[in-house]
Amino acid sequence: MTASKTGARGTAPEPTPAEVEELVRSTPPSGKKRAVGLLALVATLGSLLFGYDTGVIAGALPFMYLPKAAGGLALTAWEEGLVGGFLALGAAAGAIIGGRLSDRYGRRHNILLLALVFVAGALGCTLSPSVWILYVFRFVLGFAVGGASATVPVYLSENAPQRIRGPLVAVDQFMIVTGQLLAYTMNAILSQAHGGPQVEVDGQMTAWDDVANNASAVAAVTGGNGQAWRYMLVLATIPAIALWIGMRMMPESSRWYAANGHYAEAVGALKRIREDGRDDVAQEIEQMVEVNRAEAQQEKWTLRQTVRTRWTRKILLIGIFIGFFDQLTGINTAMYYLPKILQAAGFSAANSITLNVLTGIASCIGSAVGFILVGKFLRRHVGIYQETGVTLSLFALALVFGLGISPHMNADGSIASTIPAFLPWLVVILVSVFVFIKQSGTVNWILQAELFPSKIRGCAQGVSVGCLWLMNFVVTFAFPVMIADLGAAWTYAVFGAINVVALVFYIKVVPETKNSTLEELELQFRERYSS
Repeated sequence: MTASKTGARGTAPEPTPAEVEELVRSTPPSGKKRAVGLLALVATLGSLLFGYDTGVIAGALPFMYLPKAAGGLALTAWEEGLVGGFLALGAAAGAIIGGRLSDRYGRRHNILLLALVFVAGALGCTLSPSVWILYVFRFVLGFAVGGASATVPVYLSENAPQRIRGPLVAVDQFMIVTGQLLAYTMNAILSQAHGGPQVEVDGQMTAWDDVANNASAVAAVTGGNGQAWRYMLVLATIPAIALWIGMRMMPESSRWYAANGHYAEAVGALKRIREDGRDDVAQEIEQMVEVNRAEAQQEKWTLRQTVRTRWTRKILLIGIFIGFFDQLTGINTAMYYLPKILQAAGFSAANSITLNVLTGIASCIGSAVGFILVGKFLRRHVGIYQETGVTLSLFALALVFGLGISPHMNADGSIASTIPAFLPWLVVILVSVFVFIKQSGTVNWILQAELFPSKIRGCAQGVSVGCLWLMNFVVTFAFPVMIADLGAAWTYAVFGAINVVALVFYIKVVPETKNSTLEELELQFRERYSS
């Protein structure tokens, strides 16, 4: 047989089991051996960047609110929503376009390209002279975030042995929250080094909290430490460069090679990351061949074909709604706006930035617990646990703000000195519990990486993750407005009600994917959803 089929999907017949055995015997590894764990560590630097670039804005925004004379950008509430929103819009575009590019050119190729986009976006944001230029580069940075969120889980799932696929893909989620914790930590260090957001009035450095509601004092600002946000943003270039260097040493996805008919390359790539004597490379390749043989009876798959075909349309819709509900947990309101939430609960801006680290730690611990949960329990059961805990946490926050904090708010929105000291700390505890449950129960990225058939995996993943980011934009833009117009209590009550619907969705609709290979899942879904 030939080493590979002609073109992306040529006309040569699929190899027989005997030909696969011979190909596996005669094909050497395509490069140096790489441990699957190392491959996951390198690839998920893209996820760490995803986490850093989404989390860093929480600490940067209080400095961006400072007047331009103080080095800030004089943000308004609407502009604050757009700073986060443009990243989400860019991420939606990056997920959709990046998914298509990864199907066409390869997962590894896509991650290498995204590493360069991460660098360009981070530098552009850092050097932005105005909020309008910042919007442009937040969109560019979002493109890289979205592309990584669509490509990295697929790259991991396609390279992982079936026995550790769930925990390995969970590394992706762990690195996202690690990136967020890193961002919060650097934000806290830089904020403390600068004494928190401060402005210079009449030659004296004053906390921004003390003058923000005083128009004459704001007009008298002549300087300040508003440039601190730029130092927070530029640090993202370091892991981006490390990602580019590391991915150059990793193999392409063997399943991407096989989906495009290049079986010799698939064998060579797979041999680089499989353990001799433990993993049956020939069996894995034969499963890939079986799926390709079944799909060869159909016309070339496109997004249109995916939507027109009954069973793939159903799978795509499930993936889209899994993404929608992941964002409607409200998790990114904590990621982007926690200092704002804590200020609403009565903490100063400087202390709010520092306390953000506590929720980042809770998020990381939760993600580590998630390794155990996804390895031990069914995906659906973990998702049901997540939605139950998130719903209860959101309703608890609504009650604390509605019954505890709101009665102690002044007319200008500040917190009166009569507020019981434990209430702001109760908000910190509840938010920490919320992010712990959300991160320990997150199966969104695992399910997204396992649901879709190989021919459209990158494209379908891109569409569903793109829809996820569009919902992220809606939530990110709407949250500051909801807090201002509805108040924190009703805002969290609305999110809690939405998550009741999400819980029903996990119970009634989401399929189980844990105990099957990707090829077995594809055949199961074809049979289940075709009628």
